[in-house]
Amino acid sequence: MATDTAAAAAPKKAERPGTGYLRYGAGKVGGAVVSLFAVLVTSFFLFRLIPGDPVKYMTGGRQVSNEQLAAYRREFGLDLPMWEQFADYCGKALTGDLGTSYQFRAPVIDKITEALPNTLILTGTAFVLYTALGIFLGTRSAWRRGGLGDRLNTGLALTLYSIPSFWLGLLLIIVFAVGIGPIPGLFPTGGMESGSEEGFAYVIDVAHHLVLPVITLVAVEYGQTLLVTRSALLDEMGSDYLTTARAKGLRDDLVRRRHAVPNAMLPTVTLIFVNLGRTVAGVILVETVFSWPGLGGLFYQALSVPDLPLVQGLFFVFAAAVIVMNTVADLVYPLLDPRVGR
Repeated sequence: MATDTAAAAAPKKAERPGTGYLRYGAGKVGGAVVSLFAVLVTSFFLFRLIPGDPVKYMTGGRQVSNEQLAAYRREFGLDLPMWEQFADYCGKALTGDLGTSYQFRAPVIDKITEALPNTLILTGTAFVLYTALGIFLGTRSAWRRGGLGDRLNTGLALTLYSIPSFWLGLLLIIVFAVGIGPIPGLFPTGGMESGSEEGFAYVIDVAHHLVLPVITLVAVEYGQTLLVTRSALLDEMGSDYLTTARAKGLRDDLVRRRHAVPNAMLPTVTLIFVNLGRTVAGVILVETVFSWPGLGGLFYQALSVPDLPLVQGLFFVFAAAVIVMNTVADLVYPLLDPRVGR
């Protein structure tokens, strides 16, 4: 009994600094690896439920014999049992080989690498704009909650956030590209470039094509950042440290910028990383509506065949980008708030 009492009274051995964070980080990274494998499995089996025969697509509608169709299936391994196809797919994916596209007859990774910069130009530009706009309007709305500006900002953000992006894109094309009534067509109806410009004129041409798809993405996406920032800042408004800062004579603007906003940014930081992962994935519907030659348009094109290796590769890249950015957000969060991960 005395031994048990002494053991209970003995202080616990203190953990070395950083051990808790390492354990927390290892758990998050391990969870990400499991999620990536689950995506790999899902991407293989899910798209084999799509109706359509990719081999018949590869013949271009020509009349071919059964022997030729069988030769195509042998060439792409479609004649193998499903479990062998799956094992081959996983083995190659671990080495970075996502297969060969049926319709392009090129490595999937090459097609993804080719289209990725175009997606980053579009969604990266929109990401910077809607993040900055959402944070700015969210802080303004929270600090002046209940006012006319707050009601207008919140109402508009909720309205635009609920609008389907493809519908808004089509509306912008009708009004500002085709032209309606007294409004002339000011912007291209689609594509990324006119194809006849070089040098600085090419940059201006691409920027001209960017306007409508970027406006579509910003209008639909900024509301989420605004609402999260506003909610987080409202939670901080009644904190004692803000009352103390005001009691010291600090101006209201300084209290907001130096004290309230930095402490309210933690949920917004998580949202920023999530949106950053979605930036790599692009927005399939918007790229399709505006005929933007990015990953989203490539995914839609591959899905219509169906080009199984290309669809699987793009799906895996889209999901992996979101999973990786979520994991990065989880790893950064304890550095901003030490209470997390203890």
